[in-house]
Amino acid sequence: MRSGGKFNLSKDELHLLRRLSTPEKIQRYLEDLPYNKERDGETCRSPRLALSHGTAHCFEGALLAAAALRVNGQPPLILDLESVRDDDHVISVFRLNGCWGAIAKSNYAGLRFRTPVYRTLRELVMSYFEHYYNLDGEKTLRAYSRPINLSRFDRLEWMTSEEPLWPIPEYLCEIKHTPIFKFNRRHYMDDRLYKAGLTGRAE
Repeated sequence: MRSGGKFNLSKDELHLLRRLSTPEKIQRYLEDLPYNKERDGETCRSPRLALSHGTAHCFEGALLAAAALRVNGQPPLILDLESVRDDDHVISVFRLNGCWGAIAKSNYAGLRFRTPVYRTLRELVMSYFEHYYNLDGEKTLRAYSRPINLSRFDRLEWMTSEEPLWPIPEYLCEIKHTPIFKFNRRHYMDDRLYKAGLTGRAE
């Protein structure tokens, strides 16, 4: 597919992303995309490569969602959820009628879409706390970053790059994160909620 159009996307890529015209449509597309288990080594693919490979993990899904939002006139924002004894989770965030919502790709059912009803970013982030746990059942969410506008990485051609985009997650690791609470003990999941969160998990 030839590039060179808006955001250097091909005609087919632009057509697909324009069809994902609402956060709900973007989320449905991510849900249908197989989870990238990185069986051949770690990947950090651009939206173009995620589309061509037909698979994405949480970070790649966040970039793809941000690209779709951008094509449809919204800022391409991502936010990092920082954890302990677990992987961080990156989500794409958006605002509607003054409230925050989120689009996300995850192997855990409770870490995906959030309807835009949250008045603050903290409210949005805290909606993930009860669902954010490791395989030991420990609730692991501890902090969150500010929203990052991916236009700051346009020099990397983040929407269409054929190269790994490691500078973006490296930047997310370096910036300040706001703690959600001062923890003095570990908190664990109820067994039923633990199992429910693994529904549809890619092994």
